[in-house]
Amino acid sequence: MADRAPGYRLFATIPPPAGPGASPEGTQVPYVEAVRRTGRLAEAAGFTGALVYSDNNTVDPWVVTHELLAATRDFVPLVAVQPLFAHPYALAKRIAAHAALHGRRVALNLVAGGAVGDLTALGDTAAHDERYARLTEYAQVVVRLLAGRGPVTYEGRHYRVRALPLVPPAPPGCVPELFVSGSSPAGRAAAEALGALPVSYPDPREGDPAALKGGGIRIGVIARDTAEEAWQAARARFPDSRAGRLTQRAARTASDSHWVARLSSAEEFPAGPDGPYWMRPFLTHATFCPYLVGTHARVAAEIARYLDAGVTTFILDTARADSDHAAAAALFARAAAR
Repeated sequence: MADRAPGYRLFATIPPPAGPGASPEGTQVPYVEAVRRTGRLAEAAGFTGALVYSDNNTVDPWVVTHELLAATRDFVPLVAVQPLFAHPYALAKRIAAHAALHGRRVALNLVAGGAVGDLTALGDTAAHDERYARLTEYAQVVVRLLAGRGPVTYEGRHYRVRALPLVPPAPPGCVPELFVSGSSPAGRAAAEALGALPVSYPDPREGDPAALKGGGIRIGVIARDTAEEAWQAARARFPDSRAGRLTQRAARTASDSHWVARLSSAEEFPAGPDGPYWMRPFLTHATFCPYLVGTHARVAAEIARYLDAGVTTFILDTARADSDHAAAAALFARAAAR
């Protein structure tokens, strides 16, 4: 595996079934092979791990996690966790089982859920801030069960357990690193309460990125030797789509997520027509994050701004080609060397 540059970490994103990146470069492969290949390529490029999505429409993230662990050596699945999908005891058992089977840790990307339709389908009526309070309790129970200090008693508003043991006990050192996705005050409070790494989305309209110090961001990157080549590749990958824009507007209406509302209000070029920030992939519902587009030097300079501000973790969008992971790793190494 390639050496990882100090000072920051890169996470890939596992593609959804039949989605962009599931069969890169026009190939058709079974989804399980797409998962394994993403892990292998990202690990070879020096990535720390990969985000594994979890919502009402995805493959069970723990099945995907098993395949990632089996296909890699020290790669870290960053598994999205939503409290409605499993009791904290069941989640702790899964984490302990993977640690016992593979001798490896996972990380958890804690999500409160923002798609109101999906929440309603599961019978959940909790308000936005209350979902983050529930998420905090959920993670606290999971961590205490995995800490290996004996039976756990916990009395919260949303979860209560009494003298609950984890049997068989979790292997030593398997307590996962916690990430919290959320840019709202409630999301930031949850991250602080849990000592978790907050994950947000870069927005040039907010000016100085110093507020992101110590956290992580989700971003996509497309860089080429010339700006013309970069934008040609970007527009080919993400063509404009009226249907996609209408779908995104509908998704915005059906969500109470603060970050969805914030990004949905952006122009296609929020930093101006000559800036590297590009919102079309998000605004056409093609993906869930902004992109940086331009020459290698221009994109590396923007990445360097976040490194200088103290951003430690970068979760990159789904790769579309087998070469994307190595290209991104080289781009970040260039930024770090500035």
